[in-house]
Amino acid sequence: MEENPRSLRRIAIMKLIFIGIFVIYSLKLFSMQIVQGDQYRARAQNIVNSVTIIPSHRGEIYDRSFTDPLVLNTDSFAVSITLDEIEKDKIPEVIDKVAEIISVPREQIVHKLPESTYLYQPVDVAANVSYTAIAALAENADVLPGVSWQSKPIRNYANIGSLSHIIGYMGDITQDEIILLYNKGYKQGDIIGKAGIEKQYDELLRGKTGKETRTVDVRGRQISEGEMQRTAPEPGKNLVLTIDRRIQTLAEKALGNRMGAVVVLRPTTGEILAMVSYPWYDPNLFNQSDMASRYVALVNDPNKPLLNRAIQSNYPPASTFKIVMTSAVLQENAFSTEQKVNCEGEFEYGGRTWRCHIRKPGHGWLNLQNAMAQSCDIYYWIVGRDYVGADRIISYAQDYGFGSLTNIDLPGEIAGFIPTPLWKDRRFHERWLGGDTMNMSIGQGYTLVTPLQMANMVAMTVNDGIIYTPHFLKEVRNPQSGDVDATVKPTILHKSDIAPWVFRTVRSDMRGVITNGTARYPLNIGSIDIAGKTGTGEVGLEGQWHSWFAAFAPYETNNPEERIVVSVIVEAVNQWEWWAPYASAIIFQGVFANQIYEDAVQTLGFQYLVPATGRRE
Repeated sequence: MEENPRSLRRIAIMKLIFIGIFVIYSLKLFSMQIVQGDQYRARAQNIVNSVTIIPSHRGEIYDRSFTDPLVLNTDSFAVSITLDEIEKDKIPEVIDKVAEIISVPREQIVHKLPESTYLYQPVDVAANVSYTAIAALAENADVLPGVSWQSKPIRNYANIGSLSHIIGYMGDITQDEIILLYNKGYKQGDIIGKAGIEKQYDELLRGKTGKETRTVDVRGRQISEGEMQRTAPEPGKNLVLTIDRRIQTLAEKALGNRMGAVVVLRPTTGEILAMVSYPWYDPNLFNQSDMASRYVALVNDPNKPLLNRAIQSNYPPASTFKIVMTSAVLQENAFSTEQKVNCEGEFEYGGRTWRCHIRKPGHGWLNLQNAMAQSCDIYYWIVGRDYVGADRIISYAQDYGFGSLTNIDLPGEIAGFIPTPLWKDRRFHERWLGGDTMNMSIGQGYTLVTPLQMANMVAMTVNDGIIYTPHFLKEVRNPQSGDVDATVKPTILHKSDIAPWVFRTVRSDMRGVITNGTARYPLNIGSIDIAGKTGTGEVGLEGQWHSWFAAFAPYETNNPEERIVVSVIVEAVNQWEWWAPYASAIIFQGVFANQIYEDAVQTLGFQYLVPATGRRE
């Protein structure tokens, strides 16, 4: 029987269609298995593998002696909840029970749990849980399905006192921080440094996390008892700071409970030996379950304990600025060093009376050296206004580092402020007047500096024009062997063009402040020769002033490495007692006579003072 030609054509077309489909599928399979095989195998692996992160051991922090750590890790526990392991109607009951046992607000747990109950992964709901609470959870395990716990070390700040502003504290990573740090391996749930060294060197301290890989289904449930792959975490680096714990304690006690700051600096390297800002805070507070409320309380405290006044507050430099002025007068040869100005205690200018700190009959006739020693305002007013001028004063202030960051290795530093005629015109729509120049000449007016910048000013004077970048990090050490992995070397922040002879003269004039000037009583001590400058900053409050002292010692030495710079500011909110020179004397005495605070006070005859309150008995 002869087949219909139309049927044959249909059969042929169907064959071609099947052959085409076969070829397409073959090509697709070839592409998936051969060309794109690695990509699909990786996707499959991601689907069936669940990764559990193993936190690393955070590095410890030491002072320069590298003996006892200032910061270490303490064993603690974190509590987790796996929602899928709990019957949906039992979840509120379990949350209530867990909150009661570990003593945290129920809302804290609810806030950390996702809305979906179809979650097969544990979620951390509380950290820093005590062993007693964990034991109670274990006792109630039969009524707490889905609740688990694991060891999770926390930071222990070992009674660091005023070092809190240097060390800083830890906290949960925020969404904004994740966006900034995601490419560096940071992720949701990380605990990171929030301030101080903890923040500045977080990448060194945090180490590298490990991981455990298990076979799971698409919802995260383990479906295989096969071999688990584990990558061990790498501990963070140990950091050795430039801080000398003995000097830090000495400076802390010398300042006492007075709002202000102290900086002790080694000028030849930029190493910070001590930095105190009062009031301080206890960083261990941030390990507590109610961290958020504690932080809010610190932020709202009117005394601002979170503020590091050494680098985050600025003040008018007052008469310490006369170091800058003396340098300008000498370098510019603006006014003969032997030419004298007559200080009668006050004079008239611009429709007002300008009074020196010594009222009538004033200081009398003074040359530059005596004007520095006696801190005569009238001398510097006249010389600054009529011979040096605003532009040159501004230039020298900037040369000394005022108005610029010091680049210290702590977050949050401010630059202070140096006013200019252009700034005043734009800010107030007023021209710069002779009175502005006079105010600037004695460190008043709009000029603002930080205590650290003040220390750098003295360091530049000591180093014949060189300022080294101030820093806290001394060494990075291997956490297992203790070997030094890296050492921080001094780096030059700024080099001035002022002639070395100018700095020698300025140092001599600063020595005169101690031997025959405003600080001859508190600082003329037997253990070491000191050179420095006092300052009394006006703040517009009756009977209240900032108390400044900036100095170095020893005055003369064959070993520049032994020199230190001390900068002290005591704020005007304290009872007025002109305390900065006395605090400096205690620090110098303690450092160079190798005495503790109590012995230094006894040696100097300052025992009639009450250091805890800053008040006289």
